[in-house]
Amino acid sequence: MRSRRSVRATLVALAATAGLLAAVPAATASPEGPAPAASPSAGVTVKVAQSAADRLGTARKALVDAVSADVLTRSHDASELSPRTAVAQLAEEGRKVVVDVREAKGDWARGVAYVEASREHHGGPEGWLFLAQRENGTWVPGLEGDKTFAEHVATSPLVGKAERETITAYAEREADPQAKPGNIGIQANVNGLLLPWAPDTVMTLTGGPHTHGGTGNWSALDFAGGSGEVRPSREGTATSMCGAGGGWTRVIHPGGFSTDYYHMHNTAYFNGTAISGSTRLGSIGVDTCAGGSATGPHVHWSLRTYDANLNGAYTWLNGRTLGGWTWYNGGAEYSGCGTRQGLTACPGTVIYNRRA
Repeated sequence: MRSRRSVRATLVALAATAGLLAAVPAATASPEGPAPAASPSAGVTVKVAQSAADRLGTARKALVDAVSADVLTRSHDASELSPRTAVAQLAEEGRKVVVDVREAKGDWARGVAYVEASREHHGGPEGWLFLAQRENGTWVPGLEGDKTFAEHVATSPLVGKAERETITAYAEREADPQAKPGNIGIQANVNGLLLPWAPDTVMTLTGGPHTHGGTGNWSALDFAGGSGEVRPSREGTATSMCGAGGGWTRVIHPGGFSTDYYHMHNTAYFNGTAISGSTRLGSIGVDTCAGGSATGPHVHWSLRTYDANLNGAYTWLNGRTLGGWTWYNGGAEYSGCGTRQGLTACPGTVIYNRRA
């Protein structure tokens, strides 16, 4: 039996071949044969850094096809549809699928890919870092959260030592099977993560636990006010998911967690950059570089980890202690509260960010 990796390579090769066939005029196809399959990247918004484009040359199209196929398979809103149908339906909702190739070296490439959130309601986009290796002429991509990504991290020359250490810890984490939203008595270990601003200063909780993108675990909190400056929950490696000037940053922390920060403005640009816990990420804002909506300046902060199948996921907050506050779901999204030393903070409460 072939390994999962070899089967994956075969599928990606087919996807790349489909992309090349899609460029052939219809008149050249046999009238008795099936129509050529649509390119997985047809309709996808593609961004390629000039240096990467120069190095990739004609291999760029096959790379984008391979990454696009993986993204559409992983996306919650697209996984049950063909690539053409998925991209078309998302486009009807005003949502883009974006593949952003940022670096290339030899047979390696890396970048970011995401599916925009609906702009009709408050929520977050789906996004992944990716690494891809060309093996025997075929691009084999790995998206953050799958085993191929973890394998690529170990060997890719595009991953630095500090980034490799944090990503490897993140990729190897398996969530505690007892850590369920109902187990609110568990004070889950989050490795000292703080809330998204400077310790021992304040912001206002404007939204209790809620989903990041409209479905799934209640993994997000909203904060506003204070100095308005957004800082990482802990040191790690940071990536600007929307590119320079975009309001969405992801930080991968040692020990198996990552955090997302959305709606910021005046953001710093990061591309797998090692940062400290005091690094300024940006300011609270209303940016929607990857969809969603914002009624006023705030930071939409989300907690991510891996599930038992190593799929990257926005994870539950219920029962976890961050910034000195233990967070609990409410009866509805956004209504939940935090508790600390007998105090309860619900939306509208000004709270301190504490280390313990």
